[in-house]
Amino acid sequence: MKRFLKILSNCGDKSFIPVLALAAAGSTVVFTGNGTSSRTSISVSVPQPLKDTLTLHLTLHWTYMKDKLLRPAFLSGGPSQLCIFPLSFARTGLEPPENVKKEGSGEDGDDEKKHKCCNCFGRDTIANAAAAVGPAVVNISVSRGFHGLSAGRSIGSGTIIDADGTILTCAHVVDFQGLSISSKGKVDVTLQDGRVFEGTVVNADLHFDIAIVKIKSKTPLPTAKLGTSNMLRPGDWVVAMGCPLSLQNTITAGIVSCVDRKSSDLGLGGMRREYLQTDCAINAGNSGGPLVNVDGEVIGVNIMKVLAADGLGFAVPIDSVTKIIDHFKKRGRVIRPWLGLKMLDLNDMVVAQLQERDPSFPKVNKGVLVSMVTPGSPADRAGFHPSDVVVEFDGKPVGSIKEIIDIMGDNLGKQLKAVVKRANNATATLTVIPEEANPDM
Repeated sequence: MKRFLKILSNCGDKSFIPVLALAAAGSTVVFTGNGTSSRTSISVSVPQPLKDTLTLHLTLHWTYMKDKLLRPAFLSGGPSQLCIFPLSFARTGLEPPENVKKEGSGEDGDDEKKHKCCNCFGRDTIANAAAAVGPAVVNISVSRGFHGLSAGRSIGSGTIIDADGTILTCAHVVDFQGLSISSKGKVDVTLQDGRVFEGTVVNADLHFDIAIVKIKSKTPLPTAKLGTSNMLRPGDWVVAMGCPLSLQNTITAGIVSCVDRKSSDLGLGGMRREYLQTDCAINAGNSGGPLVNVDGEVIGVNIMKVLAADGLGFAVPIDSVTKIIDHFKKRGRVIRPWLGLKMLDLNDMVVAQLQERDPSFPKVNKGVLVSMVTPGSPADRAGFHPSDVVVEFDGKPVGSIKEIIDIMGDNLGKQLKAVVKRANNATATLTVIPEEANPDM
């Protein structure tokens, strides 16, 4: 038997496979000679153990071969050759064993549930995310002019985030600084379903370039769900939506390239800001539109791109936007405490390098390095010096600038204790009182 199977596996003539199958099934095989018209009928009797082994071998082989036969192909030769068609085995005796049938067939319900992946990226992932947010994405058009002279219209995007008609967009889209001269706070809002509304600019934060527009509707409005941006990682899939070049309902997909791109990295002055960087296609008109995760949640507001490059787009993280909206609701404006420090996050590798350059550098594992102190600022009056390492702020250990900002919150005029490490591991405790930052900074 082993010798017979060895001959079968080494057989180069694939046309021999159907013949062996018929033989295993107990059928009569007809051989036709090459170049002759003679026909020979041979009855082949196969022992039962060999028959079962042959059946399994041929079934597995045919499972592999049938995937390669995309259409009913056949081999045709001269009048003396027998045409060979792909075979369909329907006999009960040729059914594969039960364990072979279940393996990889998808017929077993338990196996299907076990291998089903709920969070896998599939063919409908992007489409489903876009469908969840798409109806709430709007086109925003603003008339531009000066002293009664029309200068065209500004086009941007926005997202309806509340059923009461609250729309999230960018301040530069609604021309917030020039509203009193041009559009007087009024904008045109067009929904994906074709409805057009007159919107009113309610508030804006020029620091983060975020604005709120309100529309009134007697019929229900679609809304988008706000997610969270603090769980994003580089490489996560995202979708950018909006109306680039007035092309409404445009969707582009890409990944998150960086989750904390600093404003200083982009050459932007003023107070520190962090953006989400993405390689989604973002063009003129995308500003104010949503950046969406694969769960169909808004995780950012598209704000700008680098003109001299492709695949370098930026969005304001939705967590920052949520804080801005909370400030609008509480005080009608955004309050940002200011210390007057330029700082740098430290880690083990940076600390080791600084200690190698300067043996007197304080022995710390983490902290925030003060690189510059603004003269006359609250930090200057408190006694901060360049090269100080902040290790504790308001009684809590800190290892990043973000932690210091979060601890300050929106507290103004409150005394905060800061513990700093200095050269030769000296320790100092300073008291600083934050002031409100200049909105133009």
